[in-house]
Amino acid sequence: MTEKNNKDAVGWKKWLNYQSIVKQVPFFLFLALLAVVYIYNGHYADKTVRQINKVAREVKELQYEYKAVKSDVMFRNKPSELVKAVEPLGLKELTEAPVVLKDSL
Repeated sequence: MTEKNNKDAVGWKKWLNYQSIVKQVPFFLFLALLAVVYIYNGHYADKTVRQINKVAREVKELQYEYKAVKSDVMFRNKPSELVKAVEPLGLKELTEAPVVLKDSL
């Protein structure tokens, strides 16, 4: 048992000496870079989802506004509403057929 423990201790010392740690620094830097990219990607995805939801709400509001304006325009284009709208201007609806003018030449 003591030999096994002794070999384990030697194995850990082999991994924890200065030269082996220095050899592994580029790998640790690579892992750190991957971690930073992973965190950035998560934040960027959250930001993009928030923007998409904001634009979707704006589109929905604009759709409601479009439908309201369209229904208002359709209502005002009815002949009865047109008569009411032009009455203050002194215009009246024709009750008899228009007169056709002909040139005497």
